[in-house]
Amino acid sequence: MIDWDDVRYFLAVARAGSVRAAAERLAVNHATVLRRVAKLEQRLGAGVFEKLPTGYRLTTAGEEVLEFAEQMETSSHQLETRVFGRDRSARGLLRLTLPPFLATHLFMPDLSDFARLHPEIEIEIMSTGEVANLTNREADVAIRFVVDRKTLPLNLHGLMGPELASGVYLSRDLLAKWRAGAQRPIRPIVINDHGIPDWARAGEIRTAEVPFRTPDAEAQIAAVRQGIGLTRLPCFVGDSDPQLTRAPGILPQRNGVLWLLTHGETRKTKRVRLFMEFASHRFAVYAPLLAGLSVSSN
Repeated sequence: MIDWDDVRYFLAVARAGSVRAAAERLAVNHATVLRRVAKLEQRLGAGVFEKLPTGYRLTTAGEEVLEFAEQMETSSHQLETRVFGRDRSARGLLRLTLPPFLATHLFMPDLSDFARLHPEIEIEIMSTGEVANLTNREADVAIRFVVDRKTLPLNLHGLMGPELASGVYLSRDLLAKWRAGAQRPIRPIVINDHGIPDWARAGEIRTAEVPFRTPDAEAQIAAVRQGIGLTRLPCFVGDSDPQLTRAPGILPQRNGVLWLLTHGETRKTKRVRLFMEFASHRFAVYAPLLAGLSVSSN
């Protein structure tokens, strides 16, 4: 009999193209992946991969196995989701995925409250910018910022939350120097490599043509706090930071709507229903902050 766990390892290598990448995705070591694939090949009596200098390529037999392996994966997810949906207990694992900024700069105290209210619910947070597949149970609940509602998959159950807005911010010290008469242009702080963004050319402050680039969002916040320049942030981040203030002459811009999403079967479980209700109430309280309405612009 074919072991489904062996098939999972085979799928990971087939999709990643290398054993090392598959091991990282599965959070196991390199040897474990090799052992599992070898076990599957022994059971099938055929090699499923050809090792090349550039990585692993499916053999003819491997291509046939891939088709059936994907069918097994789909059936496994359907079975798991259906059984999970019948679980009525307020205990067990609850996997949440949400943007890093939302987790670290707004919602973590609320997650702490939820954990205290429901000590038998094990909470796993996946704070990432990548979109988790709810249908495949990569997460039970997703908190996402959605620009166009039509892009949401039809098989997901959603609760629409508040609007999200972003603004342009700089340190209070830097703004004070600018208002005191400093005429030197202020650098825009950016993450991407697409040149000077449009928001940097708006407002009353003249910006420099040479940007300051940061590798990620947390470095971006650290840079603007240090007075290096001005940058665009979600209003719930910028307005909550006592060291920052809005750049004069630039109004907040609407970026989308916050949604609480879960799969059709998954939403029937008690722990998911408890969290959805809890989170929707908390986000309703945060609506003015998320929409940039909690403070007036400079």
